Formats: sequence, C-alpha cells, structure tokens
Amino acid sequence: MGARLRVFLRQEQGRTLSKIRMADVPQKVKDRAEVIRLNAHGWYVEKIAAHFNWSEQTVRNVLHKWQRFGLEGLWELPGRGVKPKLKEDDMIFLEECLRNEPRTYNSRQLTEKLERDRSIKLSPDRLRRVLKKRGSYGKEEEKAIRENKTPLRV
Repeated sequence: MGARLRVFLRQEQGRTLSKIRMADVPQKVKDRAEVIRLNAHGWYVEKIAAHFNWSEQTVRNVLHKWQRFGLEGLWELPGRGVKPKLKEDDMIFLEECLRNEPRTYNSRQLTEKLERDRSIKLSPDRLRRVLKKRGSYGKEEEKAIRENKTPLRV
C-alpha cells in the first residue's frame, strides 16, 4: 500500500474553504471543499468516502485536483454536456413568426421553417418542449391556459 494522501492547508485556504460552504455555489463544489477540509483535519480517504457515500477514487481525484489546481480544481470545466442547437436569436425568430404571421404553425411546420430559413435540424417534439419551457407557444396562450384550468371546489 502506498503513502496516505494528505493535504495541508494554510490558514487563509482553510477560511476560504469554510466560506464556500455558505456561498451560493453548486452543491458539488461545497462537497469538494468539505472533502479537502476533512482531509486536512486528518481524515483518511476511506473515511471521507464513507462519509459522503462516494468511491475512494472520487475522493482521491478531488484531492489531486486540489493539489494540482488549487481553488479552481473545485469547479467543473466549461464545455461539458451537449450544446443547445437553438440560440437566442433563433428563438426570437420563431417567436416573431408565431406572433406576426397571420397563419398558425404546428411543430412539424416550425421545424421545416427552421431548417429552410436557418439550417437548424430539430425534431418537432424537441421544438415543442423548448417552446413550452420558454412559455412562447400558441397565439392565445392566456386564453388557452385559463380555459383548461380546473375550477377550484371549496
């Protein structure tokens, strides 16, 4: 078995890691900061992994990132995950089509229009979900929402 993985913190680093616990940052970052603090207080990797219900290798990765990158190693790198196909100007284009043109579109017609005018391929189902999440669908959305609501019974 190799040597124990141990991190030593300067006083200002310890204070910074303590402040991260109360800061408005993602929970992953708070957990990583706590892992580093616990290791600096003498907890072994195995005990920290059991405390957080993580694998030991995950704890080691956090400690190695701290040693290599410092505070920056707590955050995720940008660029992870699938990039959105629709940009803000594409959404504005769609909303303008829905608002200004006299005809109504279904999701398949909108995807064809997007592909023809903007060269963006998107499934009708995905487009429908994006528009619904954004709240910009239909010509008379307030009326449609009002009429579909079930009245409250007292």
